[in-house]
Amino acid sequence: MESTKNKHLTIGMNEDIPFGQAVLLGLQHVLAMDVYVPPFIIATAVAMSSSDASGLIQSTFLGAGIASLIQVLFFLKLPVCQGPSFVPVGAIIGIYFGTNGMDTVLGASIVGAAAVILLGFTGIYKYIVRHFIPTIVSGTIIMIVGLTLLPTAFTSNIYPATETLSANQNMLLAAITAAILILFSMLGDYFPGMGKYFRISSVIIALVIGTVIASFMGGVDFQSVADASFFSLPKLVFLNYGLHFDVSAILTMLVIYMVLLAETTGTWYAVSSVTEEPVTDEQINKGVIGEGLGCLVAALVGTTPVTGYSTNAGIISITGVASKKVFVMASVWFILLSFMGKLSALIHAVPSAVIGGVFAVVCVIILLSGFRVIKNEEFSERELYIIGVPLIIAIGLLFMPAEIKESAPQFLQYLLDSPIALSAIAAIIMNKLIPVKKK
Repeated sequence: MESTKNKHLTIGMNEDIPFGQAVLLGLQHVLAMDVYVPPFIIATAVAMSSSDASGLIQSTFLGAGIASLIQVLFFLKLPVCQGPSFVPVGAIIGIYFGTNGMDTVLGASIVGAAAVILLGFTGIYKYIVRHFIPTIVSGTIIMIVGLTLLPTAFTSNIYPATETLSANQNMLLAAITAAILILFSMLGDYFPGMGKYFRISSVIIALVIGTVIASFMGGVDFQSVADASFFSLPKLVFLNYGLHFDVSAILTMLVIYMVLLAETTGTWYAVSSVTEEPVTDEQINKGVIGEGLGCLVAALVGTTPVTGYSTNAGIISITGVASKKVFVMASVWFILLSFMGKLSALIHAVPSAVIGGVFAVVCVIILLSGFRVIKNEEFSERELYIIGVPLIIAIGLLFMPAEIKESAPQFLQYLLDSPIALSAIAAIIMNKLIPVKKK
């Protein structure tokens, strides 16, 4: 067994762990990723029927599982899971309404995925990363990923009241869940023996205890679990939708895929920072190919483009477990969930405030991982601006009023909906434009 050299990890990236432990820890990642949210938003926005919405969510689980296996085992080979990206959601809704169907969305997604695969095979993307994304830029991008995801934990998971829980109850639940997560994670530092197992399982312990507390508050509805069937099929492109290729939809998705690559590169650097395993040029090339293949598979099984989830980097940091075996098991969980209606419904039953409490801590960990990357850099005025201005842009985009975004051209709207991509572009440009002071 290869021992880990990273003092922050208890189990290294290439270390083996018992099968039962891998199953439990894989489920932990699945629970924290909240992958049903993008398909749920799309299904609600376009007024899909209940069966179509369930089919889309199940297809999303299947696409995420297969795409994750592609990256972990064959291409990127880092401990990361693929899940539905939030970046294309607005564009997908627009394309759906413009052409009245998922067939055009999936057709455009397939063409975009093929373009990403070609980008990886030509090796162009690794040169972009090598020449335009040094440590100061990659660390800034990681910080931006954590910063821009953090408000979602509050606005989408914690603050909104539900039929059974008030906003105050949600905030209490989120605080309790976050406190439990931190407590069990810290036990690993103070009690190296038994505490190690508490740290490893801290996320799932927090989610389970949070859900139990929520049930006593009347905030968990298991009726949907009782009503769900044990086995059901996801909706697949050739069986349920068909394909239609529209030029404007394809051009739109090509732009979206470039933004998505910027997003997923930030995730790779976040995972690299936590595991202290550098991302090589060869890995970047293979990762881009894997990203394209994952998105292609996602489209073929009837769902939207996938991307690497930064959430996993935060969970690795909290639990200290980076074994790729865990991520293989997480992929298997996704595939199983795509066919098992009751399990999918059970995950869906976890209150959003409980997930929000975990997600908020994870986002802060990601943000601070970015700071860890750049902390050893020399901080002259040049570096302060390279880091600071993209952070300003990210915060400005997060709080930009909807009416300003909607008044912009459609092409710009997609970029304005992705603070990560625009802020990353700003960091890259500033690093190239501001000259290095000669010693």
